[in-house]
Parts: sequence; structure tokens; C-alpha cells
Amino acid sequence: MKLLVYGAGVCGSLFAARMHEAGHDVTLLARGERLAALRRHGVQLAEGDGPTVERVPVRVVDHPESGYDLVTVFVRTHQVDAVLESLAGVQGDVLFLLNWAAGPEALGAVIGHERVLLGFPTTGGTMDGDVVRYRRSNFLTRRVVMPIGEHDGRTTARLERITETFRAAGINAKAEPRMGAWLRTHAAFEVPLGQAVYEAGGPIALADDPDAVRGMLHLMRRNLAAMETPPVPRAFAALRTLPQGLLVAVLRRFLRSPTAVHSGLNDASPATAAELRRLAEQLGASAGAR
Repeated sequence: MKLLVYGAGVCGSLFAARMHEAGHDVTLLARGERLAALRRHGVQLAEGDGPTVERVPVRVVDHPESGYDLVTVFVRTHQVDAVLESLAGVQGDVLFLLNWAAGPEALGAVIGHERVLLGFPTTGGTMDGDVVRYRRSNFLTRRVVMPIGEHDGRTTARLERITETFRAAGINAKAEPRMGAWLRTHAAFEVPLGQAVYEAGGPIALADDPDAVRGMLHLMRRNLAAMETPPVPRAFAALRTLPQGLLVAVLRRFLRSPTAVHSGLNDASPATAAELRRLAEQLGASAGAR
């Protein structure tokens, strides 16, 4: 597969490295200081806090080139408009692996509806300088799947081909027929969580404030209630039905866990705030269209 990975943060870098190691023709798109670092050292990976750094020599560019079999987009929600403009004339299917609650229509209007696939990356980690520190693998993380789906929910030959290609590379991908609802459900949870963590100054600081966690849970419930479809996965319905005290305790425990602490939740950058604002706007627009 000739693959362009658009975005060289944690998820894009890790995905590009794994697909390169599986023998695919991979190009990673980056800009600025990140581009310079990748050209010097390749993609640098380390598991958790371990001292061993793996270097993967993925080819890097600063703009799309000729056609690709597949373009995978790993950027923040508020950066998508610029990506769409740069991909409008580039041949190939485009899989958006990111936070997105606005549905596929806005994406397809720019690059062509038939090119659009939706998904969400399930890898996690943090940037340590130029090194991607990804979560240690365990029984639970190995069971978490990367959902991907067609813009219209169909099961197509290309979706099956992409899914199998990813799985052969060790990426636990799965076709999801309700990908739009999956992304809206995730946003309904992610926006209150991300905003509360950002305002508190980190996941552990939020866990130490039960009142703030209760406020966060209230917003999650309100977002889920405003959705026009049932939550996907259905397990998220528990946020609306289980007792508040139990959920607050579970959420506080999660916020103190290594999964939360060593994740993008600890990124207090302006880009994080901008993404959360855009995602909240998409949720509000979706609810207002009912």
C-alpha cells in the first residue's frame, strides 16, 4: 500500500512507523520543527518511561505529492479545513482518524464524498521532546480496537481491504457501520472531560476535586441526551443510567490512572483548547439541527 500519513504527532508517528515496519510504502507529512527532527532522526519511539528508543526511518515531506492508495489524517479538529484544501487535488481515498462530530458531509463537500472514510485512533501516548512515548501494551489495551467506517455506513470491499491491511500490520482495526454516531458519542464524552482537565490543570488535579468531576459528568449526560441517535458503543449509555456517586468514583479513579496521566489529557497547549472549542461547536450544531 502506498500510504500518506498526514500529521506527525503521537498517533500519526506511531501509525506511520508500524505501517513502515509492516513493509508498506509510507510517507509521513510534518511541518516546522517536527519535520526537521524527523529528517534528522526518523520516528523515535519508546514504550512508557523505558530508556530504549527505537528509530524508524520513515520518509517525511512537508506537503502532499502524487496520488496514494490511502491518505490517513491525524490532526486536531480545528486543523481539518486546511488539510481538506491541501488534499482536494491529491488522488486517493482519505481516512480521517481524529475527533470529529460534524459528520462526513463537510469533508466530502471539499474532496468528494466517495473518498471519505471516518475512524478514530486508539493508540495513546505523549511527546517527550522528539520521542513518542506510547502506552505500554497489556491485556486491556490489546483488546481496544481502532474503529473505521464508510461515510454512509456501508460495508464495502475497500473498507474490508483497509481493515485487513491494518490488522496484518498489528493494528487492531475493526469495521464500524455507525462511525458517525461513534464519533459524536466520543465527542459528547471527550469535550467535558478535556475541558475539565484543562481548567483543573491536569487529570490528577481534576480527580482531587469531586465537585468538578460531578460538573463534568453533568455535561456528559446533557450531551448524550441531546444526541439524535443512541450512543455508540452502547456502554456509554451507562453514563446516563448508573448512580452519580458510582460514576464519580469511577471517573476519579480513571483520572489518576497511568492511561489518563500518560495521555493527551496532560497536554495543556493552546492547540488543545482550540480543538475542544471546535469540537464543542460541532456538538452544538449537531444538537441544534434536530
